Amino acid sequence: MPSPDPDRSAARFQRRGRLIGTWWRRLPPARQDRVAALTPLLSVLLFLAAMVAAFWYLRTEEIERELESVKRDAELVQQQVRLRLIDNQEQLVRMAREVSTRAMARNDFIRQSESMVQTRPEIVGLAWISASRRVVARHVPWELASALPNLGLPEPLVDAGAGAVTATAFEDARDLRLPVYSRPFRHGEQMVVFQVHVPITDQGAFVGTLMAEYSVEALLRHFVPSEVSSRHVISLLDVDDQTLASTMTSQPGRSATKLSYSVGFAPLGHGVTLRGEGYRTSFGLIGSTLFWMVLTLSVLTMWTLLGTWRHMRRRLQVQGALVQETNFRRAMENSMLTGMRAMDSEGRITYVNPAFCAMTGFSEAELIGRLPPYPHWPPERLEESARLLQQELAGRSPAGGIEVRVLRKDGTRFDARLYVSPLIDSRGQQTGWMTSMTNITEAKRIRDQLTASHERFTTVLEGLDASVSVLSVPTSELLFTNRSYRLWFGADAHWHAQLAGMHTPQLARMDNDEADSVDALSGLPASELTDLGADPREVYVDSLQKWFDVRARYLQWTDGRLAQMLIATDITARRRMEGLAAEQAARAQVTSRLVTMGEMASSVAHELNQPLAAITNYCSGMLSRLQADTLKPEDLKSALEKTARQAQRAGQIIHRIRAFVKRSEPQRQASSAAEIVEDTLELAGIELKRRNVAIHSYVAQRLPALHVDPILIEQVLLNLIKNAADAIDNAQLPNSRRTIELRVVPRHTPDLGGAIEFSVTDAGPGLKDDVIDRLYEAFFSTKTDGLGIGLSLCRSIVESHQGRIKAENIYNGEVVKGCKFTVLLPMNSTSEITHKSTEHT
Repeated sequence: MPSPDPDRSAARFQRRGRLIGTWWRRLPPARQDRVAALTPLLSVLLFLAAMVAAFWYLRTEEIERELESVKRDAELVQQQVRLRLIDNQEQLVRMAREVSTRAMARNDFIRQSESMVQTRPEIVGLAWISASRRVVARHVPWELASALPNLGLPEPLVDAGAGAVTATAFEDARDLRLPVYSRPFRHGEQMVVFQVHVPITDQGAFVGTLMAEYSVEALLRHFVPSEVSSRHVISLLDVDDQTLASTMTSQPGRSATKLSYSVGFAPLGHGVTLRGEGYRTSFGLIGSTLFWMVLTLSVLTMWTLLGTWRHMRRRLQVQGALVQETNFRRAMENSMLTGMRAMDSEGRITYVNPAFCAMTGFSEAELIGRLPPYPHWPPERLEESARLLQQELAGRSPAGGIEVRVLRKDGTRFDARLYVSPLIDSRGQQTGWMTSMTNITEAKRIRDQLTASHERFTTVLEGLDASVSVLSVPTSELLFTNRSYRLWFGADAHWHAQLAGMHTPQLARMDNDEADSVDALSGLPASELTDLGADPREVYVDSLQKWFDVRARYLQWTDGRLAQMLIATDITARRRMEGLAAEQAARAQVTSRLVTMGEMASSVAHELNQPLAAITNYCSGMLSRLQADTLKPEDLKSALEKTARQAQRAGQIIHRIRAFVKRSEPQRQASSAAEIVEDTLELAGIELKRRNVAIHSYVAQRLPALHVDPILIEQVLLNLIKNAADAIDNAQLPNSRRTIELRVVPRHTPDLGGAIEFSVTDAGPGLKDDVIDRLYEAFFSTKTDGLGIGLSLCRSIVESHQGRIKAENIYNGEVVKGCKFTVLLPMNSTSEITHKSTEHT
């Protein structure tokens, strides 16, 4: 390798020297003084840092070697103990297998336990526990019998004290079917132990466990090598870092600096760790003396440099304070959005900041030195602006500021608020006034909009026909009422509480403490209450003779309080109309029944003519035979019985028709669907015979009872059957298709749940699509002589029973083969009534 050229090295050194000299000459004098003072101090600090780093490196290297030694020893001990526990576990698994196969009896278990305890001193006891948590057999060495009389196993296992630990490990072994170690626990004040439970299974069934109990102190005593215990302290700690056992002995001559390394104590677990601890011994007097000598010399050197640096600091303090003050003032001027203007006692502008110039559009040169009138005064407000300026110079400006109008250079105007404060010099004398100006145009616009919005909102609420009131929940006082509320209820919060259905209206007269003590909503978050929707209810106020539809909800008031808003709408007229509508509907039902019976009058007369003619014949025959003296007593008795039966039949027909026509008040009661169908078929039978129409009925068995008005349901079914018979008769169908089917079966629907379905099916021509859409309209009928109220009343009756009615055509391909009306009534009873299928022709 060639040697470096001396001339080239000298040239490089000279070039570096010239660069350093140039840099030094370019520094200002203050900076040169600072560098000259700090360079020696920096050299001393670098020297001290180098010595401290070297000392610290040696010390760290020593600590790392010692810590590595502690780590090796701790892992060695942990490995030896772990292998020993695994070996013992394998022995216990073998014994458990022999117990499960019944190859080992109780005496054999005790004999093997004695042998195992003698050869393995860390085991202080063995036990055989049955599945019922009873101890079948146990073995404890004779020298530990007094210390461990029950081996930590009460009879039977219980969840208390040491038994709880054993019971927990037992249950884990039973559930997992694997060996389970318990957490360490203490037998009285004598020793710390832990247990291992090995499950015993017989053909997959759990029959018990083999439990071995280890002494923690014996594990460390027998399995920590002597060379390890002489170098370091090995300890076992629980999950709370409490020492369970340790090899601690007196260690003379060791320093207090402790090195430790922890490793998990497998397979025990439960947060138990094995910790190795070592002590540093090589940190002696020589190292400490050398360090303190270097530190002392460095401090003395720095102290000699402080004298030189102190006077330079005094010079730089004044200069730095001046620069800082200047920079701070300039930063404030440039960052402020508030315009600042300073004036002397005569009103001459002496200072404006950039924000003031940006607001007005005038430059600093155009404003400094100006006397009133100022260029930013609007021409139409010169007198007002001059008056405000004189008030400002006299020191009479209000503390809340002055609202003024300001003219920009481009001719636009904006609203501003001025705040005035006196300017005081260093001698405490006032030299002028400082004015701050804030643009409030947007804030004023928003304020005006809010005011107008509030007025509109108040006008709307005052004009409502419904009463609106807001009640404070904590204090029970009215926060707002509109005109309708004040007109109806005055200003009393009692009416708000009554309309809202509160149980404690006297809250309005309580103070805050009493109201808090009975607040039913205390503890509930306001956000959960305000998310709730309106709760509609109808309330009658007797003093006003009015009905109100009341809707209330909770809301957060403007001041953060929880409040209740209530809107009460007068529905007296609506309730009156509903009552009238209900009365008219009842009258319409009676009229419909009368019309139906009027249409069936001829058939009823024909039906009554048969029993009446039979009675006449029986009476004439008996009279003739009585005159001829040929009437025997037994013949007279038979004729009278037949006459009574015919009279009873005629009376039943009259009674059934009167009951159908006369009843007008709905009377709901538990009714049987089969009885309703039977009564309906008896009423419809006369009309069906006249029209030569057959009806087949099917009623399912064990139907629940219905809570309905049977007469109204009979009216619905009779109307549907009559309409089906009319459709068949008007279509002039042959005898094979002159049939009606009435079925009553249970159904389950999504909206009604459990329901009973009444279906009336005919084989007529069906209904047109436009007719189905208008089928239930009042006064709409497809018959030339129909009134159009039958199906409308049927729908009203069914819906008043919370039911549903539906009409649909029956198709055979694309050909209509009939029509089907379905009535669904909800079940309101679980009682069951048994009926059979019937057929009427």
